[in-house]
Amino acid sequence: MESQRNLKTLFSCAFLGLLHLFVFAAAEVQYHDFVVQETPVKRLCKTHSIITVNGQFPGPTLEVKNGDTLVVKVVNKAQYNVTIHWHGIRQLRTAWADGPEFVTQCPIRPGGSYTYRFTINGQEGTLWWHAHSSWLRATVYGALIIHPKADSSYPFPMPKREAPVILGEWWDANPIDVVNEATRTGGAPNISDAYTINGQPGDLYNCSSSDTVIIPVDSGETNLIRVINAALNNELFFTIAGHQMTVVGADASYLKPFTTNVIMLGPGQTTDVLITTNQPPGRYYMAARAYFSAQNASFDNTTTTAILEYKSAPCPAKQPLKPIFPSLPAFNDTGAASAFTTSLRSPSKVNVPTDIDENLFFTVGLGLFDCPRGQTCSGPNGKRFTASMNNVSFALPRNFSILQAHHHGINGVFTTDFPAVPPVQFDYTSNNVSQALWQTVPGTKVYKLKYGSNVQIVLQDTSIVTPENHPIHIHGYDFYIVAEGFGNFNSQTDTGKFNLVDPPMRNTVAVPVNGWAVIRFVADNPGVWLMHCHLDVHITWGLAMAFLVENGFGELQTLEAPPVDLPECF
Repeated sequence: MESQRNLKTLFSCAFLGLLHLFVFAAAEVQYHDFVVQETPVKRLCKTHSIITVNGQFPGPTLEVKNGDTLVVKVVNKAQYNVTIHWHGIRQLRTAWADGPEFVTQCPIRPGGSYTYRFTINGQEGTLWWHAHSSWLRATVYGALIIHPKADSSYPFPMPKREAPVILGEWWDANPIDVVNEATRTGGAPNISDAYTINGQPGDLYNCSSSDTVIIPVDSGETNLIRVINAALNNELFFTIAGHQMTVVGADASYLKPFTTNVIMLGPGQTTDVLITTNQPPGRYYMAARAYFSAQNASFDNTTTTAILEYKSAPCPAKQPLKPIFPSLPAFNDTGAASAFTTSLRSPSKVNVPTDIDENLFFTVGLGLFDCPRGQTCSGPNGKRFTASMNNVSFALPRNFSILQAHHHGINGVFTTDFPAVPPVQFDYTSNNVSQALWQTVPGTKVYKLKYGSNVQIVLQDTSIVTPENHPIHIHGYDFYIVAEGFGNFNSQTDTGKFNLVDPPMRNTVAVPVNGWAVIRFVADNPGVWLMHCHLDVHITWGLAMAFLVENGFGELQTLEAPPVDLPECF
């Protein structure tokens, strides 16, 4: 009997070993070269020299499988510093490859290079990559599509074909000049001149008709549309004329399918939808325009389009059929935005952290700095715009990245006293917040988390300067959105609204205008991880902080050593 048990154990171990070798063999190492360079591009009747990767706008689409390793050498031939962030990738133990400048690395200087190395662990769906240095993200971005492993499949009907739809934002100017001028004056930057789909504004804009993106389909098939909001400063509604969308995933996590006419994405968010081509053969507009929740502020109120075109559509001799135009919500339709975000659910019961070790409360919103003596500022009341979390306006270091300073024990780069709660409690969503609360405090502050701790964060919008929907992104982590609502979060009554059964998993949460959202995650990834608003004007003003997650026990819970080619700050 004992010998039989030993033989059985030996067989099981051998089988598991072979299985491990099979999975390992199925995974691939993909090598890519990204050359960051200036490229002439014509949009809206004018040619601009923009920053691109490999001369492409948008940049290359990377397609990988769950379990693959990416090795991407980035060579900077542009005139600006640059880094690349792999938005939504967990970067388990590879924080050096995460990308935000002066947080996990110093930027790649003009003429320099850096190789990002990381493995995809347990993620499937649609993510993307983008520059994380100044406003280069306006044109330096592309899709990152993670397919299931070779022996797996989608948890929904296999689509006939797939298409990425990347929503962007275009300035008829150099975006770096736009943000630099706003930084100089302390005012709001100029708004964009157009939105784009896969780099093209669409035929509602001047000089854009002949370049409108066309996505071909056949009748009677199911297609997977991977929608990415790469816009710099605007949340966007998206719809397709005549076609229902079945939402099946977001931020590289699967969702319980549901059908809708419109989706809303904050910058940084992705949404996977299935469409069935069951309409009369013809041409149908895809369209996106802003969801804008700030009060008394200007925004780009234009609409970008692409065309869903049936291959069997009649083709008149003189001109093609005019596409059918969809209905889109009004720009300030918060009800439509909330109806979408609150419909998201995980496909089944999930393991939500319940025994909370860190119960954090972060206010998010705008504020003001006093104008320096001798200068004229163009913000409200002659001051400078700023933004903050818990009244701390995040300031990037310059001599070292925060991760380098942490790893090498360099003092004076950051402090670990980011407040767990607001320094002053007040009526956060009042229409008349005391102006004594408008002034923020600059600082490079992080919050320490022990490895393996269960974290809950209440994210509370404030009405200082103006309330606004804020898309908050955490690097290095996915999290569960257990609840959201309007007004001031009330721990006595709102905890009863928590969904601890099947909340959606995301990497970016849209905190409702004049409202709140509650997220939970396990701090199981050592390193320094930026949390920030993905409206880039807000991170420019300081709406960010960082978590410092300590190492756990053993190699698998410890940050890897820094790569030998990690860029230096000087």
